[in-house]
Amino acid sequence: MLIDQIRKLLKRFTIWRRRRLQERQYIIILSIAVGFSSGLAAVALKNAVFFIQSFLKAGALKGEESYLYLIYPGLGILLTVLVSRYLFKGKLGLSIPNVLQSISKTNSILPRSATYKSLVTSLITVGFGGSVGLEGPTVGASSAIGSNYSRWSRLNYQKTTLMLGCGAAAAMSGIFHAPIAAVVFALEVIMLDLTVSSMIPLLMASISATLTSYLMFGDEVLFDIEVIDSFMLSDVPFYILLGVLTGLLSVYFCKSYWTIERKFDKIHGRYQKVLVGSIILGALIFVFPPLYGEGFVSIKAMLNGDMQSLFEGSLFYDYREHFWMIAIFLIAIVFIKSIATTLTLGAGGFGGVFAPSMFMGSAFGFLFARSLNQLGFFTLSERNFTLVSMAGLIAGILQAPLTGLFLIAEITSGYELIIPLMITAAISFITARYFQPHSLYTLQLAEKGELITHNKDQAVLTLMQLKTEVEDDFATIGPDQTLGELVKLVSRSSRNLFPVVNDDGSLEGIVLLDDIRQVMFKPKKYDKIQVWELMIQHPDAVASTDSMDQVMKKFQTTGAWNLPVIDNGKYVGFVSKSKLFNDYRKILKDFHE
Repeated sequence: MLIDQIRKLLKRFTIWRRRRLQERQYIIILSIAVGFSSGLAAVALKNAVFFIQSFLKAGALKGEESYLYLIYPGLGILLTVLVSRYLFKGKLGLSIPNVLQSISKTNSILPRSATYKSLVTSLITVGFGGSVGLEGPTVGASSAIGSNYSRWSRLNYQKTTLMLGCGAAAAMSGIFHAPIAAVVFALEVIMLDLTVSSMIPLLMASISATLTSYLMFGDEVLFDIEVIDSFMLSDVPFYILLGVLTGLLSVYFCKSYWTIERKFDKIHGRYQKVLVGSIILGALIFVFPPLYGEGFVSIKAMLNGDMQSLFEGSLFYDYREHFWMIAIFLIAIVFIKSIATTLTLGAGGFGGVFAPSMFMGSAFGFLFARSLNQLGFFTLSERNFTLVSMAGLIAGILQAPLTGLFLIAEITSGYELIIPLMITAAISFITARYFQPHSLYTLQLAEKGELITHNKDQAVLTLMQLKTEVEDDFATIGPDQTLGELVKLVSRSSRNLFPVVNDDGSLEGIVLLDDIRQVMFKPKKYDKIQVWELMIQHPDAVASTDSMDQVMKKFQTTGAWNLPVIDNGKYVGFVSKSKLFNDYRKILKDFHE
């Protein structure tokens, strides 16, 4: 009853809106609403995680925290698994790859439940110390907000995708108070196209999320960092080297992530995964406490050169003043962070990789600068290199150099580091791209052919689905039937191609009208010639599960205009190049509009 009333109200609102508002005006209003809602979601999640972590540590005596690290992350993962299984029916929230997949496969439509599933499951995982970030889940929840606002407004695919992107931008803006970087993130990672019609809604969503976050948080931000040391031209070679190294470190992150992920896939029991992941993760965090949670506290410590806070609760606390122990400790947390992140996710936790990327970047940049300074020949700014290295890891792991560049520039409240940020981010991106063509977000989607890109041809092919292109109105004939029966079939058909199909449904070959014109008008041969004598073999076949990219490659290779569709050895129909081109032009037109 309530649902029916809501539907009636939405219908009335839609009619009123179409009469009173132009669509462009309504899109701007809707983007502000998406930004406000997403900003609230980001603020609520951050505050809730802080509250849980403070509560869990409140009863611990000094020095006991490290022992609690053995228990809390695994407990959080177990609770996440239980909540997702019994409360959410086995489904976790949305991460950024899910958002990207929805653009290409579900017309940018995301389930309403994703708006809270992402927040709840990531809250439990990160609140109890899982070594992942909140940015991915917040983007997933906010994208779902934008998608559902658009659905309620009865907007088309293009506008729904735009609102989804507004949600993603608003999430990043609400977390970091970085509205420009948030817009760039939506364009670069969510892969929206930069047009006048998309830019204004993205800006309005991003600004409204930032203002909402300011109203809730005040002036408090994740990083209250001021760039004190100026950029020195003599440091350029070191920023170039930093770009190469952060690019290679990004490749390591991705490779180790997928390696460990595949190991977990081989563990069949759900609770076995929880047990294995929790034990190893707890041990790693016990030895290296900075791996606990998102890691922003440790990032702040490194930006301020505070080794005491970084080593707090560690077994190596007494050696915090020794350079070599600091170097070994930092190298360890840099390379183990990706392992801890994958263990958290593989065991059943939920979170993102944006914060781990920043954590690894900060630790590596700090180590890089301090190690060179220790040699005595150089005087590098440890703070500057810590910040720039974060941009390098974002550029390499997420393959989003502009996002990393503008994010660091905005959280430092200035553009004093713009040149080193450009150098390091660009070189890191190039280095990582050379070894890893796709980012951590897009690799699986690209392998499945489900990735929307800025390449219009590739994007249109991704949006097309072979199942909707199959034509099954071809008149079939058996191989043992006669020429006379074939002629009768030809007289009733508007096609010039006839599939030859066995009794078991398998395709034996095809008969082309052009090939039988010479014998069609010779009645004496009608009973003497059988179809199998007239048929030819089809050049190739496709399956209804093939991607459009694979189908187009087969058309190009064979030079055919029609290819049969065969599933499990059975004939289904044909797909024609002319129909594909017509539908391609239609989708391309809609895509541009």
